[in-house]
Formats: sequence, C-alpha cells, structure tokens
Amino acid sequence: MAEINITGMALAARLSELHSTIASMQVTDLTANALDTEAAIVKCLDMLRDLRRRNGSLYLIGNGGSAAVASHSVTDFVNVGQLRATTLHDSSLITCMANDFGYENAFARILATLARPGDALIAISSSGKSPNICNAAAKVRELGGIVITLSGFAPDNPLRVLGNINIWLDSRDYGMVEIGHQFVLHNVADRFRLENT
Repeated sequence: MAEINITGMALAARLSELHSTIASMQVTDLTANALDTEAAIVKCLDMLRDLRRRNGSLYLIGNGGSAAVASHSVTDFVNVGQLRATTLHDSSLITCMANDFGYENAFARILATLARPGDALIAISSSGKSPNICNAAAKVRELGGIVITLSGFAPDNPLRVLGNINIWLDSRDYGMVEIGHQFVLHNVADRFRLENT
C-alpha cells in the first residue's frame, strides 16, 4: 500500500478511509492462525478479566502517538475495568533505561524488573517495527506473561508474531492506525463499563 497524501483531502474521504482501516482489522494468534475478530476481542476481555481476578498487572507501551493511545487506555482500564494497569513511559525512568541500556532495550529492561509470570502487556506500534516495542513483547513472553499486540503498515511486521493475540490494521497512515488502535482498546474497555452498569 502506498503512502497517503492527505493534502486537500475532504473530511468525508478521511471518514471513509477510517472506516475502511477499522474494517480491515485482522487478528492472529501466536502461530499466525487467523482468528475471528469478535471472538478475539472477547478472548482479550476474558484474559483481562482473569488478570483482574488474579490481581495481576497490565502494562501498556508505545512510542509517540502510540504512547498517547497507551496512556488514554490505561485511564479506561483502571477506571472502568478496575485493572492494575499502567504505562511505562515515565520520563525519568524511560530516559534512565534508554541511557544505560539503549532505547531498544528500555521497555524490556523495565519489564524484566516489574513483570511477573501471568502479567499482561499491550504493545502498540503503528509500524510494528519498533525494536523497543518488539523487545518488550519478547521479554514478557520469556517471563511467562500474556502479550496483545496492535500494529499496522506491513502485514508481515515483526510485532505481529509476538503476541498471544495480534491485532493488525491494513493502513500505512499513522493517524488512521493510531485512531484504529484507540477504537479497539476503547471497545474492550467499554465492555467492562457495560458489565458494571
């Protein structure tokens, strides 16, 4: 898919593109087997319910706009999901780890200390190629945790094979992918909210 030039693009066209991006969602498991989208969202919800029952921790990570998606989602997961959820991009902590161990290892280093077997990570990367996000996902798997990935861009991106559940959007537009990821995570959090009403 070619890069998209949005100069002068009408709002209706962007809305149509957003719809197409979200509708393009594909979900796979650890062995790259395709999963039904609704069944996969329900499985994510079940994993998070079990995490809450066990008093486990949920970590969310991303870079740039994906970090903002992670932060927003933590708010929803703590507030309506009653999960022990947090991001890992506190400026002092992440810059310390990046300085001492390299940015590509920063999240993995933090998780090596904080994450316990059975904890969960939601790893968000529009391109699916960010080494720090991929390394963190691999670390949580190594520690016996659960990984959910959200990515876009190339269908064979490296992050897409690291999660128990891998959610991929068929777009190379950062904005569309980020909004799509926020939509997916909000959908999961909203189901917690509906359970509590």
